Amino acid sequence: MSNYTLAEPLWLLALLALPLMIWVRGRRGAPVLVVPFAAAWHKPTFIPTSRWPASFALVGLALLIFALARPQIVEDKREVKQQGYDLMLAIDLSGSMLAEDYERNGEPINRLQAIKPVIQAFITQRTSDRIGMVVFSGRAYTLAPLTFDHEWLGRQVERLKLGLIEDGTAIGDGLGVSLTRLEQAGREENNLRKGAFVVLLTDGANNRGLLTPDQATDIAKSRGVPVYTIGAGRDGLVRMPVFDDNGRKIGYRRAISDLDEGQLRAMATATGGKFFRAFDNDTIAKAFAAIDQAQKIEFQSKSYLITTELFTWFAGPGAGLLLLGALIALPPRFPRWSARGAKGVRA
Repeated sequence: MSNYTLAEPLWLLALLALPLMIWVRGRRGAPVLVVPFAAAWHKPTFIPTSRWPASFALVGLALLIFALARPQIVEDKREVKQQGYDLMLAIDLSGSMLAEDYERNGEPINRLQAIKPVIQAFITQRTSDRIGMVVFSGRAYTLAPLTFDHEWLGRQVERLKLGLIEDGTAIGDGLGVSLTRLEQAGREENNLRKGAFVVLLTDGANNRGLLTPDQATDIAKSRGVPVYTIGAGRDGLVRMPVFDDNGRKIGYRRAISDLDEGQLRAMATATGGKFFRAFDNDTIAKAFAAIDQAQKIEFQSKSYLITTELFTWFAGPGAGLLLLGALIALPPRFPRWSARGAKGVRA
């Protein structure tokens, strides 16, 4: 950021008062001393008939006064010392996320529709972090690697929909792939990953995949990566939509929510994270807000100023105009020369 400043504001006041001083001087009467027969011995001085000398002198003096005010261009620089976190979001896209046990503006919405805006807000708030995303159902896939391009990542979240992956709930694989994406040379110390964590959101129990939740938790624990788990959805019977072959909703059926809260709580406790139960929209938002607060870096930055002095830009022309005005105001001291005199013969 750059801005112009005057280091000496008193000189600026003097500059503004200069026209007033000239006007007052012109209005004031001058004392007269009468000397008898002065015309007999007084030789008139040269009085310039042009106003250019006074104009040059006035502008030159104004420029010099402005230069004495030390005009500057000031640039504010900030040097950030610390880095943000690397975090992976592991989001469940299994068929049970279609359960409509959340509400928005009095209308029922499914679990995926409820978490999308909360995830969007979470990404937007963490501007200094690299964020990636893994989605899982019967298998786990990387939707986005770690990136600072949060706008692009937000568009990927908006495109999330159910049915893209074969059905099931592979919680262990979802966490395992997330940990793989957090592997990075230069950010490990004593085999522990520094400045990284995982947020895993699911509404079910592990029933697919190569890794069990316990195995994935052991890997996270050995690498020092905290895992924050969020259990979405209400307990008991929930309303599930029924679709025809063309994907149109034709009704509802009742299904039992099978969230394995004990497993999610054990994963968080073993890795140094925390478990959250999200029964409705508010508790989802509060869960992400608590994670944001727990894993937030308070940046300490060192600021300094760079100034560019503009003194010479005004002092040089000001002095030049004063000198020019003085030269023009000098009386003629040299004889006139004719065209012949230019060749060395006086007229």
